[in-house]
Amino acid sequence: MVNPAKLLKFRKEWGEFETRHPKFVRFIMTIARNGILEGSIIEIKVTAPDGTVTESNMRVSAEDMEMVKGLQE
Repeated sequence: MVNPAKLLKFRKEWGEFETRHPKFVRFIMTIARNGILEGSIIEIKVTAPDGTVTESNMRVSAEDMEMVKGLQE
């Protein structure tokens, strides 16, 4: 069961996150709307304040799609 107080707190925090990072939220919403197809490549890059870069990527497989589909059911 969902805790109403936590839900209200999350809603407020999400609104603040949207204000701080509007381009990122639009990006996530676009991906959620359009979906990710098998064969898509997902790349992630993080640059630390000291300039250290960590990055990785993955090609989405049929097995990945099945796993996500199972979570959505």
